[in-house]
Amino acid sequence: MEKNRKRWGRRGLAVAAVVATGAMLAPAANAAETTSWRDPVWSLDLAAHPLRSTEPGRNTADLRALGAMIGGAKVVGLGEATHGSHEFFAMKERVFRYLVEEKGFRAFALEASWSAGMEIDDYVQTGRGDAREILKRTVAGSPWDREEFVRLIQWMRDYNRAHPSRTVHFVGDDLGGPSINDAFFARITDYVKQHHPAALPRLNQLYTGLRPIDDHLAYLRKPLDERKRLATQAEQAFELIKGLTGASDLDWTAQHARFVAQTARFLSVDLSDPKSLPGFQILRDRAMAQNVAWWQRRTGQKVLLSAHNTHVAYIPDNAEMYPKTQGAFLRETLGRDYLPIGFSFDRGSFLSKDIAIGGDWKPFSVPAAPPGSNEHTLDKVRFEDFYLDFRTAPPAARAWLDAARPTRTIGTLFPVDPVAISLGRSYDVVIHLHDVRQADLGK
Repeated sequence: MEKNRKRWGRRGLAVAAVVATGAMLAPAANAAETTSWRDPVWSLDLAAHPLRSTEPGRNTADLRALGAMIGGAKVVGLGEATHGSHEFFAMKERVFRYLVEEKGFRAFALEASWSAGMEIDDYVQTGRGDAREILKRTVAGSPWDREEFVRLIQWMRDYNRAHPSRTVHFVGDDLGGPSINDAFFARITDYVKQHHPAALPRLNQLYTGLRPIDDHLAYLRKPLDERKRLATQAEQAFELIKGLTGASDLDWTAQHARFVAQTARFLSVDLSDPKSLPGFQILRDRAMAQNVAWWQRRTGQKVLLSAHNTHVAYIPDNAEMYPKTQGAFLRETLGRDYLPIGFSFDRGSFLSKDIAIGGDWKPFSVPAAPPGSNEHTLDKVRFEDFYLDFRTAPPAARAWLDAARPTRTIGTLFPVDPVAISLGRSYDVVIHLHDVRQADLGK
């Protein structure tokens, strides 16, 4: 049977008949059929658009409805239900290609550090170096050190080579990263040295003891008071640069300094006090939103933002640990120019780390979603893989989507319990996949 024609049967034929005629059920319909329209699955069927593939480089006719849902949004958040499934990562490249070619998008933003993004974007713009080696150096040990992202940035480089007048860019919006090295600090100090030499001694003084931040574990071993002092110095350096005037690249230099300040403050967390952790998660998500919004406003480019479902959503999946999400900050900043898309899946495998022992990424798998979960109901829709817009779904579907129920949200550690999530309040659009497989580990 064709991949996306599962479970048609008599129910599917009835849905097709209603869609074709535009009519409601005739009065003669039996009671069971009339009642069935209160079943959310019937409404979800009507709202669902089949997805023919998650692989990039194929016909994109099945994405046209998704393009209409995105409309004029300037930042689209595309989540992932795990940090290590091939289909989520491949679909991000497929959607990005479509948005570049059909909707004028120009930037791909990833949950990686701002400094790592600068290095990767240098490859995307110039072709200098090797894509795989650059990705491994900048995001080693992260979920993004995967062959799917190697292929993405190679496509971006190829696109730029073919379209030199409308190039695409790679943006890192997160904090930290192993590449906050002397070369990155030099982006800031060299600018000040050239354009505002009188301010350089004070800047160097503020950065004393701070640079480089190239090993988070070593940095976190510094005494808490020292880390707090260094964070304050980094913030003072940012304010110093913001107060300068003149050359055209000043705003870029200030953004680099903002990133250093964001990271230093994030690394001033008191690891011995669990009550402080939610506040630092707010700091992180706010910083990620600031960096994406800054890029979009500074360049005018439309951005596809890639992150975990948790970060792109309007509301957190764990309010105690993540009181406010990047998606919530972006909605406050950009209004309806921000649109989040969540991912869902019924079964399959992924890469994660053992919650008990940590260590390296390794494969895990989960069976079909249990009854009562969001995924179990979504997987009853007649298409194996599909997407739907919550904002325009029929009433029965919207009512179902608004209720919170168990949902898989798998990040860096596994096993974790499902979390009660309202899909309709978290996202504008969801993409549901019947099954997924583990991502391809970097070579």
